[in-house]
Amino acid sequence: QVQVAESGGGLVRPGGSLRLSCTVSVENVYRYAMSWYRQDPGKERELVATLMPTDTTEYIDSVRGRFTISRDNAKSMVYLDMHTLKPEDTAVYYCNRHQHFGLWTWGRGTQVTVSS
Repeated sequence: QVQVAESGGGLVRPGGSLRLSCTVSVENVYRYAMSWYRQDPGKERELVATLMPTDTTEYIDSVRGRFTISRDNAKSMVYLDMHTLKPEDTAVYYCNRHQHFGLWTWGRGTQVTVSS
C-alpha cells in the first residue's frame, strides 16, 4: 500500500509564503499524476493542483499564479510552493494521486493557517 506523508505547514501572515513537502513511498513518482488537495473544517476536500507525468500542471483558479506544484524524482517527493497567501488558503493540505486514477490512503495532512 502506497503511503504519503505531508509536512511544511504552519502559521503565516497574509502575503507570506510556505513550501509544503510530500514524501511518497513509491519509486519513479514521475509515473504518477500527483495532486495537492485541501480541506477546511465543515467543507469537502478540494483538489488544488496537479502535476501530470508529462509535466503538465493544472491549478484551480483561486491559486493559479500563486501556487506551484513540482516533484523531485530522485527523492520521491512532491512539493507545493505557495506565495501571496490569503486567509482563504487556510486549510489542511494533503497530497495524493489524482483522484481520476484512484486515490491512495490519505496521509495526516499538514495545517496551513494564514492569519495576521
